[in-house]
Amino acid sequence: MNADPSFTIGIEEEYLLVERESRDLAAEPPPEMLAECEARLSGRVMPEFLQSQIEVATGICTSLAQARSELAGLRAGVAAVADRHGLAPIAAGTHPFALWTRQKTTALERYHGIDRDMAAVARRLVICGLHVHVGIEDDDLRIDLMNQVSYFLPHLLALSTSSPFWQGQETGLMSYRLSIFDSLPRTGLPDRFESFGEYQRLVRRLIKAGLIDDAGKLWWDVRPSARFPTLEMRITDVCTRLEDAITIAALFRSLLAMLYRLKQRNQRWRLYANALVQENRWLAQRHGSDGALADFGKGARFPFPDLLEELIELAREEAVAFGCWPEVLKARDILARGTSAHRQIALYRAAQAEGASPEAALRQVVDWLIAETQAGCSPA
Repeated sequence: MNADPSFTIGIEEEYLLVERESRDLAAEPPPEMLAECEARLSGRVMPEFLQSQIEVATGICTSLAQARSELAGLRAGVAAVADRHGLAPIAAGTHPFALWTRQKTTALERYHGIDRDMAAVARRLVICGLHVHVGIEDDDLRIDLMNQVSYFLPHLLALSTSSPFWQGQETGLMSYRLSIFDSLPRTGLPDRFESFGEYQRLVRRLIKAGLIDDAGKLWWDVRPSARFPTLEMRITDVCTRLEDAITIAALFRSLLAMLYRLKQRNQRWRLYANALVQENRWLAQRHGSDGALADFGKGARFPFPDLLEELIELAREEAVAFGCWPEVLKARDILARGTSAHRQIALYRAAQAEGASPEAALRQVVDWLIAETQAGCSPA
């Protein structure tokens, strides 16, 4: 019999680099900045598709406390290096007013290839997400849990929203980032697979047809990692507050362990058609935690706070076992104060009500994002 999954955890975050003076994106940050980050953070920081982006990754963590400590150090480390160059990182799904047409692709062949293949669709990717890896070593189990956990992805998205603006406009969506990302191929909810072998056959066919180079170009909302024996959740916006990212990671990990417990008891979460889950995905993208999502078992929509309480209860046993029950309970705090998207919109409207121009109001939003991204973080 296969051993239980390790349920280790790793977190990746993408940030946007802004100029402190203008608050606009740094289209061409000095190359020495990235080199300094890489030297200081021991290979835990990487370039992204656009030069105005940067990505960080924790190591393999056995607890949420360890993941939080590492992520706090990474945020603080990037901020310290960026500050020496007149820049600052912001953890937001989109920049409030930057223009995508002014951004420049990072000079790496992989990114040049994406640029050639996808043209303007790729060049619009001035977006940042939060990715959470959970260690599930058995291949078939990883696929089985991926099929089941997809149902909960819209709920996690609703807790993470941080992209209400696009190119200076209030979009009306709490996660406009997904609207940009969904224009790429091989995004959205994953297909359902009966086994890891079936998943591998899909990957081989795509590679043989010359459509992808490797499984890393399957950009689904959740996927088997192409590099690690993990299940990688990718639907969420990057969270401006560090604590919100940790809460979402704790929920994702605990839900996977809950589904594994059901499997051990010869039970499982009911699988619903992707078309149904997609409806909840859209509602979360549009309204975030303000709206209602569908409970397909009951055949009705319910306010998100009610559904969150059910989600917390589902995660309780495993969260307690993992020692991350306090982090899971902080999902209630996110609802009480609002996500980053709520705060950005409120700041923007309040600034205008006090006489600021739309442009000045958006710069105030960036100032808040700079400060909030570094809140509660300590240097590595």
